[in-house]
Amino acid sequence: MEKVFLYDTTLRDGSQAEGVSFSLEDKIRILQKLDEFHMDYVECGWPGANPKDTVLFERIKKMKLHHSKVVAFGATRRPNRKVKEDPQVENLVKAESPVVTIFGKSWDFHVTEALKTTLEENLSMVYETVEYLKRYVDEVIFDAEHFFDGFKHNPEYALAVLEAAIRGGADWVVLCDTNGGSLPHEVYEITKKVKEKFPQAKIGIHAHNDSDTAVANSLMAVLAGARQVHGTINGIGERTGNANLCSIIPNLQLKMGMQVVPEESLRKLTDLAHFVAEIANVPLPRNMPYVGESAFAHKAGVHASAVLKSSRTYEHVDPSVVGNRRKVTVSDLSGRSNVVYKLREMGIEVDERSPELIKLVEKIKDMEKEGYHFEAAEASFELLCKRHFGLVRNYFDLDAYRVLIAKRSTDNTPVSEATVRLKVGELMEHTASLGNGPVSALDRALRKALEEFYPSLKEVQLVDYKVRIVNESEGTSAKVRVLIESTDGKRRWGTVGVSENIIEASWIALTDSIVYKLMKDEEEGII
Repeated sequence: MEKVFLYDTTLRDGSQAEGVSFSLEDKIRILQKLDEFHMDYVECGWPGANPKDTVLFERIKKMKLHHSKVVAFGATRRPNRKVKEDPQVENLVKAESPVVTIFGKSWDFHVTEALKTTLEENLSMVYETVEYLKRYVDEVIFDAEHFFDGFKHNPEYALAVLEAAIRGGADWVVLCDTNGGSLPHEVYEITKKVKEKFPQAKIGIHAHNDSDTAVANSLMAVLAGARQVHGTINGIGERTGNANLCSIIPNLQLKMGMQVVPEESLRKLTDLAHFVAEIANVPLPRNMPYVGESAFAHKAGVHASAVLKSSRTYEHVDPSVVGNRRKVTVSDLSGRSNVVYKLREMGIEVDERSPELIKLVEKIKDMEKEGYHFEAAEASFELLCKRHFGLVRNYFDLDAYRVLIAKRSTDNTPVSEATVRLKVGELMEHTASLGNGPVSALDRALRKALEEFYPSLKEVQLVDYKVRIVNESEGTSAKVRVLIESTDGKRRWGTVGVSENIIEASWIALTDSIVYKLMKDEEEGII
């Protein structure tokens, strides 16, 4: 198996994504995670460009990494200046990283219009900067900025830029699709011509995703001879992002037979994707290939039935090889196979021809006609199934609830108060609580009534609340669906309620959330 080297630029290019701002500690944590994953190169930032990156490289000097090579990023010397007198080049040396990546212009249009210098001076800038840095660091990587656009406009000059970098001693020359406008066939043909021109050179690819082809472009470059692939975790980056390493890695290793990372690292890919998403505070799209929550989800009954017989029928790879899992969802498209699969996940074995199973499937479909939505509320679905088979005990009974909303002329916001009367065993509990809104007040009153009996409910927090109109044509009489997401710090779960009354829909979802927590605690022996 031929080796393809991974070059991660999440900490530099990825941090340029709109809405992303990594703290110093964030960058350290991500670097450590990438090292554990066996990332070959990790580009950590531009020393001297901002105080955070300067301090980061000082911190890195004291760290012990086991696999990844730390990379400092910068530019060629400025026009008409001696390389050793350029402060930003000196900052690259001071960073003391084993690898330095510099970018230089390879599109003649940029040389004359952006740099405002001559084509010959730009070649000198590339050669002299690479040659100078090679005296101080183990590896120098040259990023040929705008290479594909430059090649299309003036191929002789674009190749001359690469030749200057190679002559200066560059260990890798990387072809950059900086504007992200190239298509896979163009990347393949141009990369192939570069490889033919410089057969001994080590070539890399750095693709942006503006045409939604960054992953495909990276794979085509590898087919044409590139052996270093740049990208970011989850494809985060400026504008529409960079090439997504979470797709590139399994495609190279599982589909193209390349040696990329150890198998145990590949099984950590989904965890890595979610880790970076959490640190970046950028939600991971559910439908992201390989690592998304829906990447191996099956909704239609025919699909689920086939997957139960053989996963290869509707899955291009085994989810476990990338650390993900199969997910069979339940909806009005579902048949008995979906429900049987979900029941098995809950530890409930039932025959597909069982009358009880048929009743359960019909009940689910009837509820979905009423507006229930179980794909995003698996906790409510689990409760529905277990209640159907008599596997959920009665933790409390509702006697009554009341919600009051009042606003006086002197109030800035309305005041919400909820009163709840419950029976726990033989005891009656009557509590009241204020909240930011009626649902908040209900939630507080409900837990206030139950926490004396079930102390673990103090751990529960509502983290998301969504309301959707189910049948818009009914106007103010329309049914609403309330989806609630809760957490106890260890797990997260979703519950759903449907009613023509938004408070009642919220009450159904709230009580399901509480009962689910109590059921799980009981299964774990906590209560």
